[in-house]
Amino acid sequence: MPAGLTVDILPPDQLDAGLAARWRALLVANPALTSPYFQPEFTRIAGGIVPGAAVAVLQRAGEVVGIFPHQRRGRTVLPLGAPLNDYHGVIAAAGEAPELAQLAHLLRTPRLSVGGWIGPAGAGEARATVQAAMPDGFDRWYADRRVAFGKYFKDKERARRSLESELGPIRVEIGARDAGRLDELIALKREQYRYTGRHDVFACGWTRDLLHALMSAPRQPGEDPRFGVSLGLLWAGERLAALEASLLGGDEYHFWFPAYDPRWARCSPGILLSMDTMRLASAGGWRVFDYGYEGEGYKKYFCDQRRSVTEAVIARPGLGAAVGAAAAAMLDLTGPGRGARFRQSLHHRWAAIEACETTPVARLRGVAVATRAAAVRLLPSSVANA
Repeated sequence: MPAGLTVDILPPDQLDAGLAARWRALLVANPALTSPYFQPEFTRIAGGIVPGAAVAVLQRAGEVVGIFPHQRRGRTVLPLGAPLNDYHGVIAAAGEAPELAQLAHLLRTPRLSVGGWIGPAGAGEARATVQAAMPDGFDRWYADRRVAFGKYFKDKERARRSLESELGPIRVEIGARDAGRLDELIALKREQYRYTGRHDVFACGWTRDLLHALMSAPRQPGEDPRFGVSLGLLWAGERLAALEASLLGGDEYHFWFPAYDPRWARCSPGILLSMDTMRLASAGGWRVFDYGYEGEGYKKYFCDQRRSVTEAVIARPGLGAAVGAAAAAMLDLTGPGRGARFRQSLHHRWAAIEACETTPVARLRGVAVATRAAAVRLLPSSVANA
């Protein structure tokens, strides 16, 4: 453990101007902490919304050397805003942050769970996120991508013409801060979660409130005037065909919650919205467009850089592990590898449930539903339909 570290746990409303200034100095001293999730504006706003919010201030010899915004769920510590927080870590100069086990010890928590950890970890699974970088603007980036993936982008240009021929001219608006449209987007995402069997991260209420607060909260003196949630909207004729909520800050544009009208899926309205968003936003000075975790096939056509993150749980075995192990053992009997895939699926579902739900009863109910849903998806069809 880094020698001589002490920690004070503060409520978020004690984030004063002096601590915010020190926070910004630490960001400058660590180029890895570029996402808007790391900005003090995120913690100031989220701290007033998220249940169990707190800020750990790490000091050495009376000097603030690290800051970790977090939330507590029972005996578990998670990054502030989880499961919506895609990047997190200790705000510290490069090379000065403690590893996860050391941080758990400093926080005196029996369980620390992270999903997009930036910084030294010492444990966990390495994952990657992907970005489209445009240091020279959209036109140069698009020309390069079209050379590399000409067939794909020709197909999207045909999709654009098809959508316009069916519905009318395409018009894209970015930077919208419309509460009604945000609610439309949240409703579409909730329907998507229901259809796919994923945990509804907006059912708990505070997550919806967080998005609204990030979109509408006024900026304070000294804060980034461009920070916050904004909406991208794609209209085809008179029809709203796609929406996306993004988190903005610095020169980074983090694509966050996309949704589109499924009736026009064949015309790729979500992809068209992302492309036009990048074209318009790059003209306004945005240089990095973050697509989150790699995995979806379409991202390889847009993204030309990667970031390494860590997913980890520092914990003693608990309910989620016990339920998962038993169900995984049963699934292994139905086919090789199904138990391992089940554990991974259940881990991600449980992480969302644990972060969202604030009571033991709600978490227990959620994990029971998630266990069944994950098992059904992996069972052979003859067993699942029996």
